[in-house]
Amino acid sequence: MALTRIVTNAITDDAITTAKIAPNTVIATDILDGTITVAKLTSTLDLSSNTVTLPSTSVTNDMLSGSIANAKLANPSFTLNGVTVNLGDTTSIAAGTDWQAEKTASFTAVASEGYFVNTTSGAITVTLPASPTIGDEVTIIDASGTADTNNITVGRNSENIQGSAADLTISTERAAFTLVYFNATQGWLLKDK
Repeated sequence: MALTRIVTNAITDDAITTAKIAPNTVIATDILDGTITVAKLTSTLDLSSNTVTLPSTSVTNDMLSGSIANAKLANPSFTLNGVTVNLGDTTSIAAGTDWQAEKTASFTAVASEGYFVNTTSGAITVTLPASPTIGDEVTIIDASGTADTNNITVGRNSENIQGSAADLTISTERAAFTLVYFNATQGWLLKDK
């Protein structure tokens, strides 16, 4: 007569190993609910926090299905130029200066933007951004080559320019320059001289 059942009290601890079980002989339907306890697993299962610590093995991509929520990651975001971006979010990254359409009238500049200023019809004031932070940049080009006749005034907007509490007047034809904000004392500085 064939032996079909073994009572649990006849098995000593650690007597049955995976090497002694033929493949596909124990399937999920053979296991009664609640009969495998945490103590019987070689991995660690913490039911209170719904976590499983696997034995010394690696989890590979093919073992995962679906996606992992950002909240489950140790670092679910990164910071780029002072802006926090969550993984999976869409964001735009300006690679260098964000050039704007030609300007033919006075305007207020925005950090990280570049401006082609056309003073053919008259002088133009470019007002620098309010409340700048270190590293903010604004680029201005006399696109029409008429700044010598109709000046470009760079309005300081309460911040210093080159350490001086005065606006900057551009009267050189074809002038092109970038101002970078440093601090309250020095204010906006010329990037290149």
